[in-house]
Amino acid sequence: MKPEAFRIWRKSLGLKQKDAADRLGLKKRVIQYYEKGHRDGKAVEIPKTVELACLALSLGYDSYDGHEIGQARTKDARS
Repeated sequence: MKPEAFRIWRKSLGLKQKDAADRLGLKKRVIQYYEKGHRDGKAVEIPKTVELACLALSLGYDSYDGHEIGQARTKDARS
């Protein structure tokens, strides 16, 4: 996920940087680094775990207990 895509994601959900930080379990400063794409002149990459958490929040999931989501997916996994 690129910095611009991260910022667009946050704004598309109507989240302020502090809100996004709270929802992702991060500090506001980290959100700022992700949106800038750098910190102190060094590139900052958005980890895959954060990218996937963004996807989950976009789909309406605030938490996940480890169980399969939906019967169709469970059925497909067995095939």
